[in-house]
Amino acid sequence: MCGIVGVVSQSPVNQLIYDALLLLQHRGQDAAGIVTQLNRKFFMHKAKGMVRDVFRTRNMRSLPGNCGLGQVRYPTAGNAFSEEEAQPFYVNAPFGIVLVHNGNLTNAHALKAELFNTDHRHINTESDSEVLLNVLAHEIEATTRGMPLTPGDVFDAVRKVHRRIRGSYAVIALIAGHGVLAFRDPHGIRPLCLGRTDETWMLASESVALEGTSHKFERNVAPGEAVFIDLQGNIHAQQCADAPVLNPCIFEFVYLARPDSVLDGISVYQARLNLGETLAKRVISTVPPNEIDVVIPIPESSRPSAAQLAQLLGLPYREGFVKNRYVGRTFIMPGQSVRKKSVRQKLNVIASEFKGRNVLLVDDSIVRGTTSQEIVQMAREAGARKVYLASAAPPVRYPNVYGIDMPTPQELVAHNRTVEEIRQIIGCDALIYQDVVAMKKAIGVLNPAIKGFDASCFDGVYVTGGITLADIERLNANRVGGDENQDDNSRLALPNHED
Repeated sequence: MCGIVGVVSQSPVNQLIYDALLLLQHRGQDAAGIVTQLNRKFFMHKAKGMVRDVFRTRNMRSLPGNCGLGQVRYPTAGNAFSEEEAQPFYVNAPFGIVLVHNGNLTNAHALKAELFNTDHRHINTESDSEVLLNVLAHEIEATTRGMPLTPGDVFDAVRKVHRRIRGSYAVIALIAGHGVLAFRDPHGIRPLCLGRTDETWMLASESVALEGTSHKFERNVAPGEAVFIDLQGNIHAQQCADAPVLNPCIFEFVYLARPDSVLDGISVYQARLNLGETLAKRVISTVPPNEIDVVIPIPESSRPSAAQLAQLLGLPYREGFVKNRYVGRTFIMPGQSVRKKSVRQKLNVIASEFKGRNVLLVDDSIVRGTTSQEIVQMAREAGARKVYLASAAPPVRYPNVYGIDMPTPQELVAHNRTVEEIRQIIGCDALIYQDVVAMKKAIGVLNPAIKGFDASCFDGVYVTGGITLADIERLNANRVGGDENQDDNSRLALPNHED
């Protein structure tokens, strides 16, 4: 998961890109980068850290030009401690291209071999984004063959890219002297939208980046579609995939996206309200409401679901945890030990809301269980008589291969375990999960045009197809913070969905 932005304007864009990245900071805290163009020359600054730390006044002054790209990153593969892995990535031929990418290529290993042996291109990092950039550069070069670049050439190249790469990808690229290109994978797994002002076009991962910088939302980039904006602000668009179908990542609505964003026609906030409504039905079937004294959300993504659940059950809704906003999101922190240590730095209890009460804690999802264990223990230490835990998402049982940091089976507390076994590990008195079918229905009803979601981490169905155990093991081998020592519980078995 990353956040990306691209801008073509009639005035300098460095501050605009910076502001948009601040609005997308929740999508990645590991590294940030901006590239701008002036007189066919690229100016780039990227480094590890948060946006506000990476870019100082001197850095901003060195980013002139009226078009550019930006990215905030968190790592799922490659070297998390190398600034070389930060985006944007650059190649000097053809024309000069820089690129930012949100997603994950599942066939990057095979593409690297093709690039070296057939395309004669060199990959200098472990990043699949650099692989994607070189595939795009090769196809643009093969299409133009030294001739001037036209929008038709760009679309022909993207069409060939779609046929070569697999996985999830929302891409924005800047072609020196020509304009900004954006395209989305044929399943639309990762989000990408388009907005404008009188003098500026902006592409971004979430609508909040458009609205927060005073851009009017125009539309979403369709799955498989390519959009090319030339330096004069003229926009060209074309469908470049053979069989596009919209299957957005459902985890965006559960956890990743900001609640004030609208993705593919679905309000993230309303999606979370709906999840709370369906979760309330699951709670009633497990714990009688009269045995619950108070509903408490685990900040922050779970608040809409918890509030809706409490209202439907007729229970008090209280804030029992205070969040330290200067500690990053634990879910996207590399390394289990860092993640566990940060929980108590990140949250502190309001003891009066727990003492002597049976509390129902509501979380957006339970991935590794580390945070849940710590929070349940904190509730008990604050004096709670009983601690029930409800998850607005179903059990995360399968690795994610599309760019979310949960690809390793042994890190998933629900993998190969029953709900009762998970409850014992977490230490709560009752554990209630959302139902997979109910989750898809609750979110899908908000946009009937979406016929299906990528919910692979919940149901093991990979919408791009062709994902094997070998693919997952290869992704794990390159994974940031991965644990090489797998116990018996980590043996992965993908479900049979032939029925």
